[in-house]
Amino acid sequence: MKYFLFSLFLLGTIAANSQSSNSDSILLPKQPVLILGGNLIDVETGNVRENSSLLIENGLIKKIGKNLKVPDNTTVIDAKGKWLLPGLIDSHIHLFQSGSIYTRPDGINLAKYRPYETERQWLRDNMGDLLRRYLACGITTVIDIGGPLYQFPYRDRFNKLYTSPQILMTGPLVSTYQPEAFKVDDSPIIKANTPEEARELVRRQLAYKPDFIKVWFIIRGMGKPGEEMIPIVQAAIDETHKNGLKLAIHTQELLAAKLGVKYGADFLVHSPEDGIIDDELIDLMRKNKVSYGPTMIVNRGITGFFSDDRKLTPYEFANANPYVLGTLFDFKHLPEPEIRKRYTSLLASPEFQARSIKRDSIKRVNLKKVWNAGINVVAGTDAGNPGTFHGTSFLDELKAMQGAGLSTADVLKSATINGAKIFGKEAQIGSLAEGKLANVLILKQNPLENIDALTSLETIVNRGFITTPEKIRPDSPENLAQKQLNAYNARNIDAFLEPYADDVEVYTFPDKLLYKGKEAMRKQYSGMFEKTRNLHCELVNRIVVGSTVIDHESVTFAADKEPVKAVAIYKVEAGKIAKVYFTR
Repeated sequence: MKYFLFSLFLLGTIAANSQSSNSDSILLPKQPVLILGGNLIDVETGNVRENSSLLIENGLIKKIGKNLKVPDNTTVIDAKGKWLLPGLIDSHIHLFQSGSIYTRPDGINLAKYRPYETERQWLRDNMGDLLRRYLACGITTVIDIGGPLYQFPYRDRFNKLYTSPQILMTGPLVSTYQPEAFKVDDSPIIKANTPEEARELVRRQLAYKPDFIKVWFIIRGMGKPGEEMIPIVQAAIDETHKNGLKLAIHTQELLAAKLGVKYGADFLVHSPEDGIIDDELIDLMRKNKVSYGPTMIVNRGITGFFSDDRKLTPYEFANANPYVLGTLFDFKHLPEPEIRKRYTSLLASPEFQARSIKRDSIKRVNLKKVWNAGINVVAGTDAGNPGTFHGTSFLDELKAMQGAGLSTADVLKSATINGAKIFGKEAQIGSLAEGKLANVLILKQNPLENIDALTSLETIVNRGFITTPEKIRPDSPENLAQKQLNAYNARNIDAFLEPYADDVEVYTFPDKLLYKGKEAMRKQYSGMFEKTRNLHCELVNRIVVGSTVIDHESVTFAADKEPVKAVAIYKVEAGKIAKVYFTR
């Protein structure tokens, strides 16, 4: 403890010398920009136009061609041998949810460890960070499918920033069911008990200028057949259309999907999971020009908190919010043995495994059938739900859509131009064409050959603003400390070493050098990661001053031994952890 207090004293002298990082410019280039000689992917046809150049002025694509007349003082980006793709569109996210274990108290209520209002405040404070992570993943447009009214001013503010994707948003879900945990002020979900209440809930949003309205149509377990709730759903749809907006409807049940489309819903969010979509529904969807977002992966997210089956990828370690990702390991120290036991037993049961296999099979069949019918299929993650991380989950969603039989060209279409078509934005975004917003991704690899090429993103052009993944999500000292902690708990040696400088120095506090260099660290930790199955580090407290981070930790090495209390001090230089001091 004396060393911990002394380190705080040292930090007081360090703080005055700490330097804040320079933020990336948020202004459009004053001069024209030429992206020179790339392989342009036409997402509508799946064809490639080789050696194509794009001239960008004032945030728009002014000209596309091979031998363009270039204005004076043009900034040139050499894209020869690289691939040009329009900015991606995640057609289903929720910014009122973080993706952590604490974010859906209607499912798992851990409010005694993290009050729900604390979770909501974290989301307000960190919305900009989550949005930058979307952009760093090449997602230049997100569609928020429901949340509290307080989000609308945030949408308006972030839509003016080039460091954020464009946000299309609705307000609280007009629902046939009210979860007890969401009976809070400015709730994200509000039950309508009568048709007039449904109309009033729609009208209440109009002053905020929503981009659309959403109905949460839940039938299962309600004690009512779907037909009895249709007047409420129909009133919401009618009031929405009366005010010139489109309506999205939550439909994880085949009956709800049929009834919703029959009475005018424009966008089915989720695939029915209890039955195969039949020709009657296909014909209704085609006739009414309904869009379809299957959300293939969201059901898997929560299971990662209760099993060791989920293996985090380098892409997730690098791009997901590190604090949200870190909650994957929280159940190893939260004193909730009954919850852990209940969910672990449930996930391992033959009944749950059979239901999961059947549900996923139905979703794959439905997706392929709807795609083959020519319906506008869009890629959306439902990100923000537990274990479905903002930004990084989009790649997993596209892979799951491929698993249903869609080609890489198909999924790229669903991730771009099809998303723009949901709300009639295809003249502005969704493909690379003259007159559209300059949302351009420059990739080092060809995504038509392998969808993982999306991780080779080199340059992002967002409405004419030019940046890179590294610039749009710079790692703060606190982020670096959290990243290495996450990888420690995942026992992933490569991800653990990534935040450290190659010549990192590790000390016993205050000044005894233990070893130097990243490879020496690898030798110290790799064997422990391989052998210590119960290894887990709980962050008890963290103090950040300038470029120094002090973590008070409780480390478990074996299930039958008491955790070891320790303090780690991380000093960051040039964007990497340069020195570490340990004391107990």
